[in-house]
Amino acid sequence: MRELAKNIRTGLRNRTSFLFSSLLSRVWGAGYDAAEGGQIPIRSSAVGAELEAQQNLVSVRRTLAYAAGIGDTGGRTFDDAREDNGLVAPPTFCVSLEWAVVIAGRSTSVLGASAEELRRGVHAAQDSFFHRPIRPGDDLETRGRVVALRSTRAGTLGLTKLETVDRANGDVVVTSWSTSIYRSVGLDGEATALEEAPSIPAMGGSDDLEKIEIPIAKEMPHIYTECARIWNPIHTERVVALAAGLPDVILHGTATWALAGREVVRRRCDGDPTRLRRLHGRFRAMVIPGYPITLELGSRTENRVRFRVRNHLGEEAISDGLAEIQ
Repeated sequence: MRELAKNIRTGLRNRTSFLFSSLLSRVWGAGYDAAEGGQIPIRSSAVGAELEAQQNLVSVRRTLAYAAGIGDTGGRTFDDAREDNGLVAPPTFCVSLEWAVVIAGRSTSVLGASAEELRRGVHAAQDSFFHRPIRPGDDLETRGRVVALRSTRAGTLGLTKLETVDRANGDVVVTSWSTSIYRSVGLDGEATALEEAPSIPAMGGSDDLEKIEIPIAKEMPHIYTECARIWNPIHTERVVALAAGLPDVILHGTATWALAGREVVRRRCDGDPTRLRRLHGRFRAMVIPGYPITLELGSRTENRVRFRVRNHLGEEAISDGLAEIQ
């Protein structure tokens, strides 16, 4: 009976993982078909909407907490007693500042769909450009704008452009492109785009990929939630995750993306986070806490490095990974 129960659990996990992967495969697959849609579709006129800006005075406490949340204990990101006063936030810290703006954009007042339908939104991709490091003491404002909406076979795809700027001089510190997919939610009106997400440069040749196993502790989603200030109950509460049809709580896509970025800095930037200038990834299969992930990291070609992340089942948790290095 114990073996039978184990096989049933494994089958359910594999089925749910397949369904989750299939959803995002339909998003990124060739061609875009009109979605069936729900009762209240997202309105295409939302393109161009400016989202509520968020201001943050960056503290040592917050930058160290974020670094701890992704296990980044490098000298530049985790030692606030440095004599050169050179403490910087991990580059991926930007998502901690962006989250409140992204959530503000997932509202009925912006997109028009009902709250129930907007809860079907999942983060499908993150592409961040780091113009300069974020440091404790920075007085920053993060702004967002809905720049594209279109129908896919999985639902409505939305693209939000985010800019984090220095309030002292107006300089842009980070530019991010956040892609969400609203599962089975239709689009009222034609596909509209003010801007397109930046392209992924072609890189010729093939790499011998370095494989790095990264353990994912069962408690990591809880730690990351609090340290990054990015909360969604499917990452921390099993009752909610199970009710949503998931096999367990799942790790945030941005956490997996940040762990990949951490290793890129360690292994391709000589441990210097200020050299990472771009990090892109598409979120696909689930990462289940308690099981390791494997980062497959390419060699450096000029200023670029390709990567992907696989979960414990060998499925791509992050595809089309790209890091650009100064």
